[in-house]
Amino acid sequence: MSSDNKEKKVRKHKGGAGKIIIACIIIVVLLLVCFPDLCFFLSSPQKEALKLFNQTFLGKYIPLRTPEGGFDFMRLVALVLMIAGCWAVYRILMLLIGLLKTKSRRGETLKGMACNVIRYAVVIFAIIFGLNILGADVLTVIAGLGILALIIGFGAQSLIEDIFAGIFILFEGRFYVGDIISVDGFRGTVRSIGIVSTQIADVGGNIRIMNNSDIRVLTNLSDVSSVAVSIVSIAYGADLIRAEKVINDMLDTLPGKYPEMFPERPRYMGVEDLSDSSVDLKVVADVHESNIYNARRILNRELKLALDAGGIEIPFPQVVVWQGKEK
Repeated sequence: MSSDNKEKKVRKHKGGAGKIIIACIIIVVLLLVCFPDLCFFLSSPQKEALKLFNQTFLGKYIPLRTPEGGFDFMRLVALVLMIAGCWAVYRILMLLIGLLKTKSRRGETLKGMACNVIRYAVVIFAIIFGLNILGADVLTVIAGLGILALIIGFGAQSLIEDIFAGIFILFEGRFYVGDIISVDGFRGTVRSIGIVSTQIADVGGNIRIMNNSDIRVLTNLSDVSSVAVSIVSIAYGADLIRAEKVINDMLDTLPGKYPEMFPERPRYMGVEDLSDSSVDLKVVADVHESNIYNARRILNRELKLALDAGGIEIPFPQVVVWQGKEK
């Protein structure tokens, strides 16, 4: 296994362990909030405050202690089973979505968005019905969550803006997963489009995560053909007519040698510049944006080989040193 794969595996393992820890913390906090009797480290006034919170947002306070003085652990078992069932349903839905085969970038984008929506929906379902298992009034919980969401909304306007921006990106079709786009000078391939953020990876594998609301001005380079440009220089003493024939003959062979790279014959554009020590010739090719760098490298290589085979000199910078006569 390569070092890159090992590093990705380690990051994935750490990320999964972190999610499990966060889930456990949330469950413990919910249990302590729902059942102040378990908070042995709190004083009586603090427990009464938690009970008042329960009566306000959960509809009523349900003590965990039984009339006989013990604890009602069956509700805790039911809670654990419900969470396990939600996790199993989530994994099954993710598996079914992964089995769907799509040939379009729009289909891949919709699959990614569906995974995000299902993830959030399962979490919300587990929270609401988990509280219901613990004895809370579901309608009161939903109303309390609505009020809480309204309060949070005033302080999380950017988050709401990101969510709506993600919805508009999806339905307007500005770009899809697999498209090559340029945003704020960063050029890369769209790896995923989420509800809140979008991941873009450049040719070096560097991933930039951008909030959806920050993607205001972009260029979708996958919508149109890109142009690979190659400039080759020949000496002033070389035969220009012969050099042009050598180049055109070589360009005729490229679509056959590299059909996926050059679907059409590259074009010889003529003399681009008369520089200080060379005549610069320009060749362009219409290629897919993902092939623009490889196509330019292939053009440079084939031009060098063709000119060498044709006996056309490609000049290079030279320094002439004059040495004075010895006295």
